[in-house]
Amino acid sequence: MTDLRQQALDYHELPTPGKISVTITTPAETAKDLSLAYSPGVAEPVREIAKNPDDVYRYTNKGNTVAVISDGTAILGLGNLGPMASKPVMEGKALLFKRFANIDSFDIEVKHNTVEDFINTVANIADSFGGINLEDIKAPECFIIEKALIERCKVPVFHDDQHGTAIVTAAGMINALEVQGKDIKFAKIVCLGAGSAAIACMELLIKCGAMRENIYMLDRKGIVHTRRDDLNEYKKLFANNTDKRTLEDAIEGADVFVGVSGPNLLSAEQLELMAPNPVVFACSNPDPEIDPAVAHAARNDLIMATGRSDYPNQVNNVLCFPFIFRGALDVRAKTINDEMKIAAVHAIRKIAKDEVPEEVLIASGSKSLSFGKDYIIPKPMDPRLLKQVAFAVAQAAVDSGVAKIDMPENYMQ
Repeated sequence: MTDLRQQALDYHELPTPGKISVTITTPAETAKDLSLAYSPGVAEPVREIAKNPDDVYRYTNKGNTVAVISDGTAILGLGNLGPMASKPVMEGKALLFKRFANIDSFDIEVKHNTVEDFINTVANIADSFGGINLEDIKAPECFIIEKALIERCKVPVFHDDQHGTAIVTAAGMINALEVQGKDIKFAKIVCLGAGSAAIACMELLIKCGAMRENIYMLDRKGIVHTRRDDLNEYKKLFANNTDKRTLEDAIEGADVFVGVSGPNLLSAEQLELMAPNPVVFACSNPDPEIDPAVAHAARNDLIMATGRSDYPNQVNNVLCFPFIFRGALDVRAKTINDEMKIAAVHAIRKIAKDEVPEEVLIASGSKSLSFGKDYIIPKPMDPRLLKQVAFAVAQAAVDSGVAKIDMPENYMQ
């Protein structure tokens, strides 16, 4: 662990502090180049954009940019450590945007006193970018912030902790249930955790066919049920009319366990109470709700996913967010709607069912991969994600009427 710590610190400090930089895309070697780049030449695109604001997409990089914005109130699993402490994470997100979808991304860390301050700050700068990716903002403020910004901004706003997690979870979950011979419509689902990721995951699973009455959500006080008087408006959506109160009550006979909570909160004894052929998504990072070795020792009939790269079936947001934005940017979508999210779910899950290219096997260090218990979600290095997910998202944006332009000819061919 000490070696990893030092390696991580060296990675971020050397040879240059940070993980991203700005590069020049046009010639800037001669006096003529500089006269075109700045004064007097720059006045010409200024005049064109003043006449037609949409020309900003022709003459600037707006159409290929995403701002990654946080206030540092919910950094990874580390909590509220402030805006500056979130900067390495936001730079990392920018790196992933560039690496996987060739999107130029800028990290912005906002210091604020009220939710309204944060919303106003982001809304006032949003037009500079093609899209806004919100990150590491605590619940329930994140719901308020995202809703307000979607209403105020003319570019797509996406809180990845909610929707990226939900999309990848739904893709893997539908595939896992298929392998286990179960129908999502009848699956009994236990969700340990009631924050932004948990609520978004359950809402998207419902949109993909799960029944709200079959979902049992738990927070620190136990099951979210209709007789509790301490629920915020977001938890109330999952208040189940039940006499069950504890995790043991809920998990008996359950088909699915989704953990978005903390380490070692699901015991082997509780796992044994689940229905035959259960699906367990233990996504707490770095330590899951139950150790995979413990889980497999307790149940040889389960499918398990975690948030870790050193176990099969990693639930990783990088399978989603770069390609969601790639598709949205390329048709100038005004928003990222449910149709686009569900299109991403099905595009991701389809890739896991297709034959795996040799380059993916090499990149993932795998001898073979085929759709089944240990391969329900594509690997992050799979190049098919860019083409297939971005295409599906862009097409859904066009079909649902939120795209400002049509699909480019031969898009992603």
